[in-house]
Amino acid sequence: MHAGSGNRFKKPRFDDSEDVDVNEQQSTAEVPKVVFNPLSSYPLKTQRERLPVFQHRREILYLLENFQVLILTGETGSGKSTQVPQYLHEAGWSTTGLIGVSQPRRVACINLAKRVAEETGQLLGQVAGYTVRFDNCVSKQTRIKYLTEGILINEIQADPLLTNYSVLILDEAHEMSLLMDICLGLLKKILRRRKDLKLIVSSATLDADKIKRYFTNKSMSAEILNVQGRTYPITIFYAKDPVADYVKASADTVQKIHETQPAGHILVFLTGEKEVDDCCSMLRDYAVSQKQNKLFILPLYAALPAKDQMKVFEPTSPQVRKVIVATNIAETSVTINGVVYVVDCGYMKMTCYNLVTGTDTLLVTPTSKCSAMQRAGRAGRIGPGKVYRLYNQEAYASLREFNIPEMQRSNLTWTVLLLKSLGVDNIVRFDYMSPPPSKILVNAVEILHAHEALDREGKMTQLGTKLIQFKCDVLQAKILLKSIEFGCSSEMLTIVAMMQLENIFAVPKQKTRDIKKAQYQFFVEEGDLLSLLNIYTSFVEKQKSKQWCYDMFVNYKSLCKVAEIRNRLKEILIKISGDETLSSSHDPDDLCRCIASGYFTNAAYWHAASAQYRSICGDHPLEVHPDSAFFSQRPPKFVVFGKVIATHKLLINHITAVKQSWLIDIAPEFYQMGTAVCEN
Repeated sequence: MHAGSGNRFKKPRFDDSEDVDVNEQQSTAEVPKVVFNPLSSYPLKTQRERLPVFQHRREILYLLENFQVLILTGETGSGKSTQVPQYLHEAGWSTTGLIGVSQPRRVACINLAKRVAEETGQLLGQVAGYTVRFDNCVSKQTRIKYLTEGILINEIQADPLLTNYSVLILDEAHEMSLLMDICLGLLKKILRRRKDLKLIVSSATLDADKIKRYFTNKSMSAEILNVQGRTYPITIFYAKDPVADYVKASADTVQKIHETQPAGHILVFLTGEKEVDDCCSMLRDYAVSQKQNKLFILPLYAALPAKDQMKVFEPTSPQVRKVIVATNIAETSVTINGVVYVVDCGYMKMTCYNLVTGTDTLLVTPTSKCSAMQRAGRAGRIGPGKVYRLYNQEAYASLREFNIPEMQRSNLTWTVLLLKSLGVDNIVRFDYMSPPPSKILVNAVEILHAHEALDREGKMTQLGTKLIQFKCDVLQAKILLKSIEFGCSSEMLTIVAMMQLENIFAVPKQKTRDIKKAQYQFFVEEGDLLSLLNIYTSFVEKQKSKQWCYDMFVNYKSLCKVAEIRNRLKEILIKISGDETLSSSHDPDDLCRCIASGYFTNAAYWHAASAQYRSICGDHPLEVHPDSAFFSQRPPKFVVFGKVIATHKLLINHITAVKQSWLIDIAPEFYQMGTAVCEN
């Protein structure tokens, strides 16, 4: 079996190139669409009145009448997102303007708008509608409008005082994303100018006092209201000693619960997609070996298609125990009925900006006390629950109170560019909810200047106005724009889309050797990004076959997601270029030069004496990640990289071979004579 004719570039040399032989069959059954609602058997009016937030209806309206800002906290599932906008509409707040509800995710916008439309007895787009990227469902009759944080910022750009709105609700504020932080800062300025505008900051859990202080001053007042949900006693068990492998320990704990504890679903918190999939695989092996047909094991993470996420809400027979293995998406974003037991690994994945390498680094770090409490709270929704923390009490006591906001740990190149596009000239003095470190801000400005997105005075250039339209990593956006010049837009759209996904290969541990052989069929000498291109090209040539994906150990759902992302990026690129005919190149040099034009600030050279790479900027030691195509072949002298993973050393991935002369040609000011790139 071979990968197909998609492999158009130079193959690396491997000693072991046997074909893979897999006989197992993969189910292709479609999952029916379901929407979870534990009160669905009741009339709509009864459903609304049984939600915890209903008891606070009068209080919410009173506080909003007397304070300009209301901070609303409460459990997931209390009704904040659907009911509060309706209370405001029913009380007449929508007669002078729209009631806007921002959400971090487009799917939430659409589903919440549908739910409110159903409850009001109207068609979607009448009283309740939504606006998300590439989709607008509102009309002149719309009074309650759900929109993403990105769309809200776009509207502020077009109408700096948001004159069409009477009330704005910022939902899911606990996530403290970059966009949320920017929205808070912009709205604080708008509220000073518009005394008639009201703001509700809503969240399952957040530092409410901090937000109150942020919005309280001589000209503005804020108040806090906590919506109490229905909770039951929770018993928390701690590990006596730290666990060496929290994925295996999670699977072992689930097995022990299943064998010794009464009925009730189990919710497991792990750090990422791979860990979730690995744990599910271990549990399925256990279920098969022990003939446990009463275990229904389900993964849950953000990259899963919506229909697969909805599986966790499907009812099961009383004899079947559900085990949901999830990332921190299950902390606050969803409510799963029937969970009695929670297993908490105590860790989370966090993207942090590494000033040493100038790249985002994915870290596995201890969670916060706030997150640990949220995870535990999932067990006490329908009755007394039990929580198994895979860490000891001393470790819990040492946890930080809250997770670090994105603004204080992220690469801020895109954020700075966005603020510049919004007319914020002095980015240091912008009123951030979570002020970022000045070094990261300065670094962002330097990178944007090196990429000609900002001029010497710090003003946004014409190139910068184009880059910001892609709503993705600035360096990846630069690659897409440069693809027009290098004549390889079709290939770069695929590569950038593929880079957005964490897991392209499915990795069951018992087939690691077979998977490596499958991966080798796609690997090429030019590097990881062209290897990713080969995978997607082969996928398309095989008519996007599920069976082909299964045979090649490729994640079918991930590649379908890539196709969706690629189409969105394609629309933006066509809009910017004005040309619907995408260029294409079969010359690997064109592709590698184009990649280098975006990643020239992330360049490294091979240091023969130490047998490792060193970053050109800073001369820091870097090692090749085991998943990279370059891990098992002769290293090129110069490379650029798009990903860094920090363990006890820095591992680089998404590597592309480049030539020294390309780097100097692409960025002559950045690479001046005497720097490492010239000396080596």
